Amino acid sequence: MLTASERIIVALDCEREEAIQLAQRLRGHAQWVKIGMTLYYACGPEIVQVMHEAGLKVFLDLKLHDIPHQIRGAAQSAARAGADILSIHGLGAAAMIAAAREGVQAAAQEQDERTKLVAITVLTSMNQESLTSIGIELSLQEEVQRLASLACSNGSDGIVCSPQEASAMRQLLGPDALIVTPGVRPAGADLGDQRRVATPVQALADGASMLVIGRPITQAADPVQAFDAIVEEIKNAD
Repeated sequence: MLTASERIIVALDCEREEAIQLAQRLRGHAQWVKIGMTLYYACGPEIVQVMHEAGLKVFLDLKLHDIPHQIRGAAQSAARAGADILSIHGLGAAAMIAAAREGVQAAAQEQDERTKLVAITVLTSMNQESLTSIGIELSLQEEVQRLASLACSNGSDGIVCSPQEASAMRQLLGPDALIVTPGVRPAGADLGDQRRVATPVQALADGASMLVIGRPITQAADPVQAFDAIVEEIKNAD
């Protein structure tokens, strides 16, 4: 069972030097960081190794979405770079998701552990109006369920969804699925560009496995204190 600190993934949505400084400050407190497209594309695979050297595991949030051949190679490369969890896009369909699994399986033959895959369902910045604007007639909840089932039946270890869908996804996917939820904000925190949000305690109670939390920690006056406060909030709710 994951500890409270292992359930929090700190989103390093910042420049390289700031990300490294934050990683060093959080060392011994945080267990996981998220590296997104901006930081990864700016720094390349070496940023994953820098985080590992700081004692942190890496959720590489690249939201891979391409033809199966490209995704197979990209997933293998990301796994070789050291990604502990890698995101792909559920909209890529069955063949693409299966190809991503093949890619991380191939890399696992050279490593101790296989990189876990999580599929993006519907971005937390989107709402029903957003879906309608791109021609999706299903309700937001139905679309999340459709993509989650598709992903996990084709090789994904779990999904990324908003906290508002976590409870339904846990019921749908069962106890072993990895459910990662962004859009998590401590009580009173600014919502930023997230629309479908919850507090850490709410998200975990509803079935989330891990929480992605960025600005409430990284932009706090004392990131370590902010991180530890969230950990205590989770512990006290257990």
